[in-house]
Amino acid sequence: MPETLKPDICVIGGGSGGLTVAAAAAAFGVPVVLVEGGKMGGDCLNYGCVPSKALIAAGKTASTMRHAGEFGIAPVEPDVDFPGVMAHVRSVIESIAPHDSVERFTGLGVRVIEDYGRFTGPGTLVAGDYEIKPRRFVIATGSSPFVPPIPGLDAVPFHTNETIFENTEKPEHLIVIGGGPIGMEMAQAHRRLGAQVTVIEGLKALGKDDPELTAIVLERLRGEGITIHEGAKVTGVSREGDRTTVRYESDEGEAEVTGSHLLVATGRKPNVERLDLDKADVRLDGRAIAVDRALRTSNRHVYAIGDVTGGLQFTHVASYHAALVIQSILFRVPGKENRDIVPWATYTDPELAQVGLTEEEASARNLSPQVFRWSYADNDRARTERKTDGIVKLVTDGRGRILGAGIAGAGAGEMINIFALAVAKKMKASDIRAYIPPYPTMTEMAKRAATAYSAPATRNPWVRRLIVFLRRFG
Repeated sequence: MPETLKPDICVIGGGSGGLTVAAAAAAFGVPVVLVEGGKMGGDCLNYGCVPSKALIAAGKTASTMRHAGEFGIAPVEPDVDFPGVMAHVRSVIESIAPHDSVERFTGLGVRVIEDYGRFTGPGTLVAGDYEIKPRRFVIATGSSPFVPPIPGLDAVPFHTNETIFENTEKPEHLIVIGGGPIGMEMAQAHRRLGAQVTVIEGLKALGKDDPELTAIVLERLRGEGITIHEGAKVTGVSREGDRTTVRYESDEGEAEVTGSHLLVATGRKPNVERLDLDKADVRLDGRAIAVDRALRTSNRHVYAIGDVTGGLQFTHVASYHAALVIQSILFRVPGKENRDIVPWATYTDPELAQVGLTEEEASARNLSPQVFRWSYADNDRARTERKTDGIVKLVTDGRGRILGAGIAGAGAGEMINIFALAVAKKMKASDIRAYIPPYPTMTEMAKRAATAYSAPATRNPWVRRLIVFLRRFG
């Protein structure tokens, strides 16, 4: 007979969102059980954010060596030890893993069950030798790579983000199917580490971001030698010897490309297969778990957070969801998800970042957006580092309230933070204009873009007269 556990909260999934809920609940002295059948830390630590950024860092170092001549330092072609690069990636994962480990969470007071769970009723989950009957469930099982039904793919070796970091053989020619953030980040990293790279995208590469900004990024990627085919539908894959051929068709007709390695980066699917959600009276919305704005499912005792809900699939969103659920469960204050305040970044070089509404989205909501830009080429710090490709783009309404911002350029993922705060707190351009950034920094561009909001007012004759008066007598 299984042992019965009756905690206040049962968290299903040991990724970013689930670990946040478990740690917070334990910190408040709430009995909590965490169920995880895979690796602690989930996708982010083991297959996503951490290893990809470690690989990107290696590629950036190689690129810096090649372009050192711009700074008066003799450039060199790096001798890339690809197994060594992957050892670097693994070491970064291993350095972070103890923070997400079973031992750490057990020490925090969390009961960790290392097995997969499945519902046997609306209020019961079975995992290993345990039957769990909590007051509340939180499903945080994340997502997995979506592999489309491409003819021939099942007979060909290929990588997804879950296996690409295990590859220790430097690709001679990497073919990437999918031009989203994962595909483009991996394409550039491998290109900088010495591989030939071809990307095949069915629609637009980086198509979920502002096209004005993505154009800057894609120009750089193509300039580094990455071949990008957009509007190209993959029709088949085959393997002969150690070479893989991908066939595709576009407006230009049928074509094919042959390479040594294949990466499939065509999106992600929520992990719901093992859960037996029908027995828990938890409904799906397509392939994802249906939730309301408070992240509660059709079963009022069950919440779902992160990728499994099918919304914005980012680690920081899972953590944001976790905070909302903890607020609801522990403090009886229903939290409401607001996707308009969620920032995201793509860590290509130059980086691409966005928060709030784009110009097109603001127009679609009839908010009469005003757009203000500031170029990296006009920033002194960017000039000193020879990183002048890019712009900061600010979107406001007619009263100056910041609706959103997008950045394409060096450090965009860091610079977007000030705009994320501005959007979350409903700040105006005048609020950004009022702060004093240290000089010289790239974040100064945020203030410059906000200051541009006031420039049209100086064309008013009465404003000009006031400026003249103040200069003379103020």
